[in-house]
Amino acid sequence: MSDMIDGPTGERADIVIAGAGYVGLTTAVAIADAAPHLSIVVVDAAPEGVWRKDERASAVAAAAIRMLERLQIWDAVRDEAQPITEMIVTDSRTADPVRPVFLTFGGEAKPGEPFAHMLPNVALNQALRERAEALGISIRQSVAVAGIEPGMASIGVRLADGGTIAARLLIACDGVRSKIRDMAGIRTVHWDYGQSGIVATVAHERPHEGRAEEHFLPSGPFAILPLKGNRSSLVWTEPTREAERLVASDDLLFEMELERRFGHKLGALTVEGGRRAFPLGLTLARDFVRPRIALAGDAAHGIHPIAGQGLNLGFKDAAALAQTIVEAERLGLDIGALDVLETYQRWRRFDTLQMGITTDVLNRLFSNDSRLLRAARSFGLSLVDRAPPLKEFFIGQAAGLTKGPSPRLLQGEPI
Repeated sequence: MSDMIDGPTGERADIVIAGAGYVGLTTAVAIADAAPHLSIVVVDAAPEGVWRKDERASAVAAAAIRMLERLQIWDAVRDEAQPITEMIVTDSRTADPVRPVFLTFGGEAKPGEPFAHMLPNVALNQALRERAEALGISIRQSVAVAGIEPGMASIGVRLADGGTIAARLLIACDGVRSKIRDMAGIRTVHWDYGQSGIVATVAHERPHEGRAEEHFLPSGPFAILPLKGNRSSLVWTEPTREAERLVASDDLLFEMELERRFGHKLGALTVEGGRRAFPLGLTLARDFVRPRIALAGDAAHGIHPIAGQGLNLGFKDAAALAQTIVEAERLGLDIGALDVLETYQRWRRFDTLQMGITTDVLNRLFSNDSRLLRAARSFGLSLVDRAPPLKEFFIGQAAGLTKGPSPRLLQGEPI
């Protein structure tokens, strides 16, 4: 065991998780629910209460909802969740008076099961924290990981507040700019799209009827996602300089530009709360694991939001990693050993790479004004719209209910 964890401030835990976002908390809850004897500490660099200021909402796929139900979280957020009953896709220019619909999807993965729900981030985070507390998981805010020292039997985790923890395993869920990933010497593949995603919530006069819309515009996709009541969540892609200009503009200019893209089908629009822009790029970790270290969520992969799958990729990581750890523990194996963690890596790396490439190709294909590509896109979308098996495949992808090995939690089964 390393010298740095032998001092009087040192403590011990089976697992330390860095990052108290959805992936970190879900991983903690999934492990504790199946193996309550394992001690888990979650540390997060953000100040206490910052998560309550998150005004965004996320699309939660059907498979992830099955996991949240199994972990006794979904009932706490059900009333806040808006089912997506329909999805339409258009491909046009901003100034086009009419946007023809090229592709429509029904909103059910299976009869009576919507393929996704929209859920406010605050509601999900609060429910995860309450469940974690009920399971005895310690969550510490304003505590960053300042250093690590992997050893043969444990990893020393040095905290920014001066404390240290000796753990069997450190799980990094500390975001796309993961410091733990850097400390572990894990390299990434990365490129910047030169785009930013503007996120805002809009109230409108008429009901959306649960319909989600994705308009492919030359500057990037413009997604309208239904929330409870006459409200929608926007993910609006623009070149970074234009996005920064729009976010900094006055309310009148912002709403005028918004109406040009949103249209008037839902009546008058009002922007609720603030608006923010997030830079978009593709980041893929070359490795998901090192001895006594595992990456999950955005620390392992950051993708374009064009397919709305970033959060759900993280949920898949949480389910796969929790199952790997719990099964190894039941067999009496070392949960931090590299051969154990490589089971998780093999499970998740190909799916992540596939989704990263898919979103990259879609963004490059649709974020332009090429007449040739526009004609090819229109033909391709129309072809898919007329082919029920293809539509069923895409719905299954969006719902997270794909063929092949899947973690038990995503099937609604216990670990």
